[in-house]
Amino acid sequence: MTTTETRPVRPGQPEPSAKRGLAARVSLGRVFAPVPSEFLLIASTTLLLTVFGLVMVLSATSATATARGEAPWEIVLKQGLFAIIGIPLMLIASRFPLSFWKRIAWPALILAVVLQLLVFTPLGQEEADGNRNWINIGGFQAQPSEFLKLALALWVAFVLFRKRTLLADWRHVYIPLVPVAGLAIATVIAGRDLGTAMILVLVVLGALFFSGVKLRVFVLPALAAAGFVAFYFLTSPDRMRRFMSFLNPNCLDDYFNDCYQPLHGIWGLASGGIFGLGLGNSREKYDWLPAAANDYIFAIVGEELGLIGCAVVLALFALFAVGAFHVIRKTDDPFVRIAAGGITVWIVGQALINIGVVLRVFPVLGVPLPFMSQGGTSLLSVLLACGVLLSFARTLPASVARREAAIAQARARRTREAATRG
Repeated sequence: MTTTETRPVRPGQPEPSAKRGLAARVSLGRVFAPVPSEFLLIASTTLLLTVFGLVMVLSATSATATARGEAPWEIVLKQGLFAIIGIPLMLIASRFPLSFWKRIAWPALILAVVLQLLVFTPLGQEEADGNRNWINIGGFQAQPSEFLKLALALWVAFVLFRKRTLLADWRHVYIPLVPVAGLAIATVIAGRDLGTAMILVLVVLGALFFSGVKLRVFVLPALAAAGFVAFYFLTSPDRMRRFMSFLNPNCLDDYFNDCYQPLHGIWGLASGGIFGLGLGNSREKYDWLPAAANDYIFAIVGEELGLIGCAVVLALFALFAVGAFHVIRKTDDPFVRIAAGGITVWIVGQALINIGVVLRVFPVLGVPLPFMSQGGTSLLSVLLACGVLLSFARTLPASVARREAAIAQARARRTREAATRG
């Protein structure tokens, strides 16, 4: 006969089963702990812009899809699939600790560069104008350079974070940042994707700016980047021709060539007026505007929803920027400040460039409008970047203090309840 030894329970001490229940409740409380206002602002604007983009992609592609004999919702279903994948990934990424993003900085950059190099293999696809931006694996198309933006932001932040006490010396700022980042950007330039390369340069410059390096150290890479862009335009007859058409005050003279799409983008915006023609009533989407669902989707927004619709889009991006800049301003961690700065400059800067192209403030650069333009890879990478921002928002000092206070209160309340039952 065997006997089971039972450990005596002191008066007022909860039983072991009560302890396990208490631990489970405290663990669950960590999941539902309060989040900062920056988290809510970034998450809400991200979701609103994503839903807004799906509606506009459906409107911009329904006519041409029907003309090809496809269902009018064929393209938006593909875009929606990436949203369904990307939003949960964003929320999962928001739960990762800060140490995780520091650990994967180097592996993420190496993997992103390797994926980008695949465009020069048989898996790569060459477009009509000679650009090589896409890979095709098993019928699935992807643009690897979109993931390179996030990887580069994390890597630059990690390098500058590790050298934070040495940034007064320009050599520690430039090595290894300039050669490694330059090599990564060169893989995109080799595919003749100038627009994406410019965004990558913005990511690096944004990270340098928020790292707090001296102004002269920051200005030199900026001047070098501007000089390279000018050189790239001057040595490419095709890009130089398009740039000159942008400067042409009478673009109608070149209507059937380089001015065709910019003119129709402006006409679409102008015809919308204040209130727009109504959702789904665009005329430019009937194959008058070739990139209606991609780079020029803002023109469809203006045509169908008018000035009010454009103002809503700008307001959502402004609110997103406010939430992101609050994370940058309130954090105590240099890595968070630098990485969040690079990501924010990427998303907000790319949105401003895209809208500027539609307004003919900038020449045609071929960059999508974040969250809204058709393109699953672009949407997925931006949602992942927002997940990183949300993860950073959880590390803000006030957020950590509120979360710890809430957990402590829950633990004390459960302990009192267990003691009362005992």
